[in-house]
Amino acid sequence: TGVATMKFKSPPVNSLSLEFLTEFSISLEKLENNRACRGVIITSAVPKIFSSGLDITEMCGKSVEHYTEFWRALQEMWLRLYGSNMVTVAAVNGSSPAGGCLVALSCDYRIMAENPKFSIGLNEAQLGIVAPFWFKDAFVNVVGHRVAERSLQLGSLHPAPEAHKLGLVDELVPEEKLMEKAAAVMAQWLALPDHARQLTKTMMRKAVLDRLVAHREEDIKNFISFVSKESIQKSLRMYMEMLKKRK
Repeated sequence: TGVATMKFKSPPVNSLSLEFLTEFSISLEKLENNRACRGVIITSAVPKIFSSGLDITEMCGKSVEHYTEFWRALQEMWLRLYGSNMVTVAAVNGSSPAGGCLVALSCDYRIMAENPKFSIGLNEAQLGIVAPFWFKDAFVNVVGHRVAERSLQLGSLHPAPEAHKLGLVDELVPEEKLMEKAAAVMAQWLALPDHARQLTKTMMRKAVLDRLVAHREEDIKNFISFVSKESIQKSLRMYMEMLKKRK
């Protein structure tokens, strides 16, 4: 059919670790290089979670070299996904905070399971961290400036119905119909000539992609200086303790 399905399977919560991000980028690159592949549906094989976002353990008590490698892998994943020539459809079948939300935002179309217990959003502010400018740019492009500003400042996680109302997801469907709907949407997008769609996508997204490419090293330095602060390390450690207690 010319359509691939990529399923996240990194239990318990599909955290975006260095290894996960690297695998994700390699998989996308393989699909991009496969002439027969025109689209990819991205979903999760882990129940109730799409992706919980960045792996906190990658940001806690590690070396500068490790932080550099981790952040570069995250940038690489986003540049590849946001700028992909393929049609990308996110079938969001669980909660999707922070980096998980970024993955969904980077796709061409987002369908979410109609479950008020599932939420999505860039909630970095709740953890005392700041969403990078390129997360913000991708968010603004989807929901508009005002919604993005309020949501980012409050670190909001939006339940599925609210996410749909805000335009953060394009459609809500019953969970059991999610993949069927994703395939139908994909068929609709693939009915167009690839070159026209690809050039239009590039035109719409180029400025945002170029901005990160131009400031990549600076963005890595900002992340390192931020994550290395003792106050940030302390809040990350506290957050990890809280997660352990929840288990």
